[in-house]
Amino acid sequence: MKTAKTLLSTVFGFDEFRPGQAEIVEAVTNGKNTLAIMPTGGGKSLCFQLPALVRDGVTVVISPLIALMRDQVRALKEAGVEAGALTSGNTEEETAEVFDALDAGRMKLLYMAPERLANSGTQNMLRRVGVSMIAVDEAHCVSAWGHDFRPDYLRIGDLRRLLDVPLAAFTATADQETRDEIIERLFDGVAPETFLHGFDRPNIHLAFEAKDGPRRQILNFAAARKGQAGIVYCASRSKTEALANALRDAGHHALHYHGGMEAEDRRIVENRFQREDGLIVTATVAFGMGIDKPDIRWVAHADLPKSIETYYQEIGRAGRDGAPAETLTLFGADDVRLRRTQIDEGMAPPERRAADHARLNALLGLAEALHCRRQKLLAYFGEESAPCGKCDLCDNSPDIFDGTVAVRKALSAILRTGEYFGAGHLIDILMGTRNKKVSEKGHDALPTFGVGKEYSKREWQAIFRQMMGHDLIRPDSERYGALRMTDDARPILRDEATIELRRDLITKAGTSKSPAIKRMVSDEDEPLLSALKAKRRALAEAARVPAYVVFTDKTLIEIAETRPQTLDDMARIGGIGAKKLETYGTTFLEVVLGATPQDMHPHRRKLAGRQAGDVFDKLAEVQLQLARGETGVDKYLSCSTSTLRQIAERRPDSIETIEKLAGMGTAKAERFGRAFLEVLNEE
Repeated sequence: MKTAKTLLSTVFGFDEFRPGQAEIVEAVTNGKNTLAIMPTGGGKSLCFQLPALVRDGVTVVISPLIALMRDQVRALKEAGVEAGALTSGNTEEETAEVFDALDAGRMKLLYMAPERLANSGTQNMLRRVGVSMIAVDEAHCVSAWGHDFRPDYLRIGDLRRLLDVPLAAFTATADQETRDEIIERLFDGVAPETFLHGFDRPNIHLAFEAKDGPRRQILNFAAARKGQAGIVYCASRSKTEALANALRDAGHHALHYHGGMEAEDRRIVENRFQREDGLIVTATVAFGMGIDKPDIRWVAHADLPKSIETYYQEIGRAGRDGAPAETLTLFGADDVRLRRTQIDEGMAPPERRAADHARLNALLGLAEALHCRRQKLLAYFGEESAPCGKCDLCDNSPDIFDGTVAVRKALSAILRTGEYFGAGHLIDILMGTRNKKVSEKGHDALPTFGVGKEYSKREWQAIFRQMMGHDLIRPDSERYGALRMTDDARPILRDEATIELRRDLITKAGTSKSPAIKRMVSDEDEPLLSALKAKRRALAEAARVPAYVVFTDKTLIEIAETRPQTLDDMARIGGIGAKKLETYGTTFLEVVLGATPQDMHPHRRKLAGRQAGDVFDKLAEVQLQLARGETGVDKYLSCSTSTLRQIAERRPDSIETIEKLAGMGTAKAERFGRAFLEVLNEE
């Protein structure tokens, strides 16, 4: 029986598991109920696809979105795996093909949406076809605490009991409340084998910037990554359209996407984003969950997300192929005010609003961090790490100063004005600005009037923003956004605590230099990478599949950097399994060599990149030397390539065993047996 490690190489083209995958695959393969929390892009799907290939029977995969299912089925078929999906988007021919494969016993992975479980016919069909395991993707959808709650997920526990088979549940983000509810709903409260495997995505660079001309900031960020696929998340539908227009005016291929668009228009954007290289989509949070596109090179937030979980899931859509990816999140005082108001004015019960404020506080703490962002992010998920060296704060240590006196002055101004005013009016008071409003309110007579002249208006705005970020002050929705002090601020006001702030060194709009282009490979390898991408695009368009289904960016980058010279070299590239080598290997090798590569016999090609391939070559060489015996005058004998492949793969340990192989016999065993064994022993 083939092992998961063997299939990892021969089917998917990877030599090693990613961190955390091996033990999850082992548990699922052994039929244990499993809950795995893994980062987006950490290779969750492989953790149920590999066991499905090792185990007998059909694995049913419950997945929330049609686009996601269709993408995974398409990629599996490209890798030579029998997989199918039963969705409302199927044609009659597609559905018939799925049932034919199920009836013939060929199907290994059957994808379906949870809504289909409501149909009793579906349950009867699953019992009939021999389901041996259930895999649940995006398992947090079962929880009311999860941010994508789907009521139909509640039927999955019933299905597990009905079929009496093991269940493996996977999700990227699940805090303790969500994990507890998943266990209760899917596993009847009996704790499964649980894997909380690293939330770290070391290939993703983290960065935050205070808003200072946000459109210009996004355009600069995109310009430095021109030609690379990216997503820009926006808080409003109108902003997605405006930013897409601005990006197109700047020479980018860009589309917008939001929930107010017609369903067909949304599908067109999704399909184009999956199929086209270098496309940018400006979107609301409605976009992304169903996009299984591994070569998104960057994600930007034009506005602060709602929570640290939302932020983490959205940036996790970048770099799922493991190649370097970058993020940028813009934030400002208006973002904080909007998010607080949304929570306070929502219909959630008080305990949920308190939890939402805590989640927002965690994100604001990340935005206003003074030291390594990744440490701060991972700490939220209960992990410790050293400074990462791959975030903006590790790149350039921030200019930190003791902000205690400034914060105390601001808090005093808030209290002395009855907590009835916003930052603009409070800054006028602190700077000693005698305008009509200040004079009419008599605030020019306050002790705090003019005590903050050491800072400019821009600096005071940054101080107030950081105070909101540290949850020292909050906008009060009942007082039209007026700032009020929180309990956390009182020790600072009473001189019982101090606080450090970042000194915002903001480059004025219009004076920033054009950003340097960030390339995926060296200048030397760039022309070859472009040629490889062009070939990939042509093949993908001809097959009507997304470009990454042919090869991911990471695979093309490795080809461009290592410049393989043979199919053996090509087979050692990450992401190239046996089926893809057979389908695309020669075509891409021709791009690298600039000429047609030497032809390789099909039996030898199936061993490409493996040790058995080297053994095959030595066996063929020995056979040629002994074709007419050691003296060169005996009867001509030879072995077929099929026989040599058997010997290279099976590694017989005696002449008697060699003799019994198909295509050998006594005469050939006597002629070649001893020499073949010497080759095998050397290896």
